[in-house]
Amino acid sequence: MKLLLMFVTVIAGMATSIQASINGGLGKKVGVLEGAFISFLIGTIALFLFQLFFGKGNVLQMFSVPKWQLLGGLLGAFYVFIMVLSVPKVGVATSIIAIIAGQLVMSAMIDHFGLFGGKQIPFDMKRMMGIVLLFGALFLFYKE
Repeated sequence: MKLLLMFVTVIAGMATSIQASINGGLGKKVGVLEGAFISFLIGTIALFLFQLFFGKGNVLQMFSVPKWQLLGGLLGAFYVFIMVLSVPKVGVATSIIAIIAGQLVMSAMIDHFGLFGGKQIPFDMKRMMGIVLLFGALFLFYKE
């Protein structure tokens, strides 16, 4: 099951690269903020329909969760906006590497401190080397 989950996660990663390229082109045609809005609107409609037919939870519970847990949508909108902005200027690969570098740094901090109720996993030299190597990759991809 874990192997299948990793495979599907890799596919999701591939989808983000395709999404970035598509959204970058959309942003060049309609505007950066407008492109991010259209992308989020289409995604919202799709998720609404999926949850309507396949959802097993209760959307109304959103009013009872801690308000900080609702920031995920805002952070997702920020991500889409930045990708629409950066992809036409630096390319898909550089933008994705920069996103992954940021994700890895923040994820390591979240794990180290066990933030947001997650499992606490100490930051060690192996993780530090992974981050350093990823920033090296970002440098090599970005260098013109």
